[in-house]
Amino acid sequence: MSTLKPILTVLLASTPLLVSAQETTVKFQKQVIAFESTESVGVFDVNNDGILDLVSGSFWYKGPEFIDRSLIGQVKRYGEYYEDFSTIPMDVNEDGKMDFVTGGWFEGTLIWKENPGDGSEWPIHEIAKTGNIETTRGWDIDGDGVLEIFPNTPRKPLAFFKKTGPDQFEKYPVSDMHGHGLGLGDINGDGRKDLVISEGWLEAPNDLKNGKWTLHEDFNLGDASIPMIIVDVNGDGLNDIIVGQAHTFGLFWLEQQKTGNTLNFVKHQIDPYQSQYHTMEWVDIDNDGQNELVTGKRHRAHNGKDPGGKDYVGLYYFKWNGESFSKNIISYGPAGEGKGSGLYFSVADLNKDGWKDIAVAGKDGLVIFHNLGNEKK
Repeated sequence: MSTLKPILTVLLASTPLLVSAQETTVKFQKQVIAFESTESVGVFDVNNDGILDLVSGSFWYKGPEFIDRSLIGQVKRYGEYYEDFSTIPMDVNEDGKMDFVTGGWFEGTLIWKENPGDGSEWPIHEIAKTGNIETTRGWDIDGDGVLEIFPNTPRKPLAFFKKTGPDQFEKYPVSDMHGHGLGLGDINGDGRKDLVISEGWLEAPNDLKNGKWTLHEDFNLGDASIPMIIVDVNGDGLNDIIVGQAHTFGLFWLEQQKTGNTLNFVKHQIDPYQSQYHTMEWVDIDNDGQNELVTGKRHRAHNGKDPGGKDYVGLYYFKWNGESFSKNIISYGPAGEGKGSGLYFSVADLNKDGWKDIAVAGKDGLVIFHNLGNEKK
C-alpha cells in the first residue's frame, strides 16, 4: 500500500440522535485532492492498471496517491455550477476502457464521455435530449447485469435509457411527469423493481418496454433526494424508503405497513436538524455485515438560498441499531473545514485494505475520507 499524504486525521464521534451512541466508531483520514467546485466524483480504473482512480469534472486523478491528474476536457460553467451532475462508470463503446455517463441542468442533455486511453481529451457523445437534469443514476432494473441510466428531470417526463449495444441506447418511457427525487426498489414485493418519485411510487409493469407504469399516490415527498434508498430498514420483510430533503431541512424514513393489499407509510425522523440532504448511499462502512446510510449536506445547493443553506456543512453515516438511527460525524464545520456531499459521491475500497473509503466532491472541494477501520476490534 502506498504512502498517503494526509492533511487531517478525523476520529468519528458517535453523536446520538434519539438513541445512545454506538459501541464502536470508525476512524477516517482526510485527504484533500483538489479545490475544484464540481459536484460529482466517480471511482473506476481509468488506465487499466488494476488500480482505482478518481474522475471528477475536468480531470481524472491517478490512484492510489491521487496526486497526479490529467485533463479530461473543460466542463462548461453556468454561474456557480459546472455542467457535470453525475459520474456513472460504463464502457459504453465496449472497447475495454471505462467511460462515464453524465449530464447537467442547463443544457438538458444526457451524454457520455469516451476514454481515449492515450492521454488526449475525452470526446463527448450525446445519448438524448432530456430536459433539465438534476442528476443521474445507474441502476440495473431488469437484472441483466448492465446498468440502465435514470436521469431525474424535475417537471419533465420520466424515462430511463437501456444500453442495447456499443454506443447504443434505447429510451424506455415511464411517466409523463415527475418531480425532484428518484429511487429504485421493490415496493410491493412482487419481485419487480419499482420507482419512487416525490409524488408517490410507480409500480413496474411486467414488460418494461411496452407496459404501463401505475402511480400510487401514497405520499408526497417534496424536493426529495436522488437517490432515495429502498430497503427493509427494520427487518419486517417489507421494503421501506429513506428520504433526504434536498433543498430544505430533514432526513427521514417511511416505514411500510401492509394490511391485505393496502400499503401505508409511517414517517420516522432520522435527522430534522440539517438541510440539503441531496444524495446518499447505503453501504457497509464499519464491516459488521450491515449497511449504513452515508449522506451529508450539499454545500450551496441553490447558492446559499435554501433554508439552512449558509449553515455548517457535514458528512455523516447513520447506523441502524434495531430501533432507530444514530448519527456519526465524518466531517462537520464551516466550508473548508467541514465537508459537504455534493450531487454524486462514490464509496469504494480505494487502497484494497478491506475498508470502504468515501470520495466526495462539491462546491467545497474534492476530498477522500480514507476508512481506517473500527477503533475497537
